[in-house]
Amino acid sequence: MDKAFWTERWKRREIGFHQPHIHEQLKRFWPTLGLPVASAVFVPLSGKSCDMIWLATQGHRVIGVELSEVAVQEFFKDGGQTPEVRSEGPFDVFSAGPFNLYRGDFFETPAEILKDIVAVYDRAALVALPPQLRARYAEKLTHIIPQKALIFLVALDYPENEISGPPFSVTRSEVERLYGDTFDIQVLEARDGLEASGNLRRRGVTRLQETAYLLRRR
Repeated sequence: MDKAFWTERWKRREIGFHQPHIHEQLKRFWPTLGLPVASAVFVPLSGKSCDMIWLATQGHRVIGVELSEVAVQEFFKDGGQTPEVRSEGPFDVFSAGPFNLYRGDFFETPAEILKDIVAVYDRAALVALPPQLRARYAEKLTHIIPQKALIFLVALDYPENEISGPPFSVTRSEVERLYGDTFDIQVLEARDGLEASGNLRRRGVTRLQETAYLLRRR
């Protein structure tokens, strides 16, 4: 899977992974984290997720990184905002209100732009990556976020033989393998997510566990 895969999916509107509603586990558990008002949150592989709007309503500044310019432009268009655009290293940065979305490759993200974040919200990044990229992603994310930043991670676990991702199945044991050496991993909730995932049901998935994790660096 390369950059062209994702840019073409957005151009062809093959975006069944995009959720038009706020993620239920985000709404339920995020307020329990007790994060400071006006603090910054990082959303990797952000797409045009409306979860970013919800995070902003909770008082956060939102920093996103997204490969597709179509996704970035649609995020602001859907929100009725006209962003300012500037170049910053390998990124085009789209800014409006509490949002700064970096259009470019996640793996080129510098730690400098994330120095003030208090948390990461990963609902669709880890599960979007094939196995050979997930370890690289976790290592990069661990390296660029501040020591005290939390990671709020949502992962999907389904029978891998039923469909080919993305989204990919990421088991609890894999989360522990990717992050367990550095973070304490807490399961906030493991729930049956099949009913709420019409896209995966239509593709043939028969069992889906959706797990929300909280990762705190040791």
